[in-house]
Amino acid sequence: MEERGANAYVAEFIGTFFLVLFIASVVAVNSADGLGVTDFAVIGLVHAFLLAMLIYTLGATSGAHFNPAVTIALAAIRRISIADAAIYILVQLSGGVAGALVCKLLLLDEGSGVNYGAATVSEQFAQGKALTGLLAECIGTFVLMWAIMGVAVNERGERAWAGWVIGATLGFAVMTLAPISGAGFNPARWFGPAIVSGTYDDGWVYVVGPVLAALAAAFLYTALVLKPEGKLAERPIDTYDEPETPRRPT
Repeated sequence: MEERGANAYVAEFIGTFFLVLFIASVVAVNSADGLGVTDFAVIGLVHAFLLAMLIYTLGATSGAHFNPAVTIALAAIRRISIADAAIYILVQLSGGVAGALVCKLLLLDEGSGVNYGAATVSEQFAQGKALTGLLAECIGTFVLMWAIMGVAVNERGERAWAGWVIGATLGFAVMTLAPISGAGFNPARWFGPAIVSGTYDDGWVYVVGPVLAALAAAFLYTALVLKPEGKLAERPIDTYDEPETPRRPT
């Protein structure tokens, strides 16, 4: 298990800072006090492009977690040490608060109406039911962690495409589930705006849901894919042998 250092911790802070800043800002702009409409396609695309950029620019330094739920899941399957995971979570939460503070500085009036991007359970689509929001958070985080396991953790995965695959997964999950729960899928993304706005309604949904779902995805993917692959020798599809040249009769 590779030990992380100060560069990785700074990278996690920066990545989470930008993640929360841009997400909170686009949510604030796409609100009644901003443009007056909410376009979940635009919000989802911002998530996708932003996460892809952060993965490609900071992934080699820290692993590009930017999410306490992801860090906890990777620590549980021994991809990061407990000590490093604890520091990652602290800097991620700090980055989330810093990002929300800058969003408030930029969009004081527009952002106040949506609590500077704080995720909340919808009164329209979920009738304000916390369990409905919890289910949405679990589903969204599960597919996000599944994508991370498939293209970043799996050594046979298409790691060159990791940024786009993981970013696109977050994007389509946001487009689909944001109307229900606000699409947190990340305790730090909820925590920053919640601290800055003082809005903690159903806060447990945005911590418990993502953590449980990330753990479930990590362990299930490990059991279904990683452990069986570790037991296999080279498969025929992994190698190519030149066909033998038939001998001429003597």
